[in-house]
Amino acid sequence: MSKRKQQGFTLIEIAIVLVIIGLLLGGILQGQSLINSARVRNLISQVDGVKAAFYGFQDRYRALPGDFTQATTQIAGASKDGDGNGQIDATESIAVWDHLSHAGFITGTYIYTAPPPSATSNPTNPWNAYLQLIYDNIYADTGTASTRHNLKTGNQIPVEVITEVDRKVDDGNALRGSIRFSLYNGGAAAPTAANCYTAATGVWIAAGGEANCGAAFLF
Repeated sequence: MSKRKQQGFTLIEIAIVLVIIGLLLGGILQGQSLINSARVRNLISQVDGVKAAFYGFQDRYRALPGDFTQATTQIAGASKDGDGNGQIDATESIAVWDHLSHAGFITGTYIYTAPPPSATSNPTNPWNAYLQLIYDNIYADTGTASTRHNLKTGNQIPVEVITEVDRKVDDGNALRGSIRFSLYNGGAAAPTAANCYTAATGVWIAAGGEANCGAAFLF
C-alpha cells in the first residue's frame, strides 16, 4: 500500500507570503505617515491664516478683532462691538470671528452669539474642536504663565501631530517658546496634560498615542 504524500508549504512559498505581508505593512505605515504629514501642514496653514487675518485687521482698523468698538458701524454685517481696552476677553473671543469674517479676512461667515462657541460663531480645527483667539494664560509654562494674546488650536488633536507642528514651527517643547500645551477644551472633553507631555521636561509624548491634545500659539 503506497504512502500518501504529505502536503505543506515550501520555504519559497512561505518567503513569498512574508514578503507580501511586509509590503502590505510598509504600505499601511507609509500611508499613515502621509496622512499625519498632511494633517500637520493643514494645521500650520490654518494657524498661519488666522494670524495673518489678525494682523491684517489691526493694520486696517487700528484695533483688535473682537475688541473693535466701531465694528457694527464700520464692518458691514458685524453684530457685536468690543470695549476697546486692547484685550480680547472671553466674550470678545467669540466676536473675533464675526469681525474677521465680515471684514473679509477669513473664509466663511460667523455671527456673534453669547458664549459658549457654536458652529455658527466659531471656526473649528480639522478634528471639529473650536478655535479660540483670546487674551489669557490658559497654556503651559515653566513657571506661572503670563497673560498674552494667543490662538488656541482647540483640542482633539493627536499628540504626534502637535509634536510635529511644534518641531517644525517652534522648539518642540510644550512648556516653552511660541507654541505651548493648552487645556482649552474647544467644545469637547478637556485634554489631560500628563497624556500629552512630560511635566518635568516639556517633551511631547509623541509615541503615546494620545488623541486628545491641543496647543496655544502665543502672539
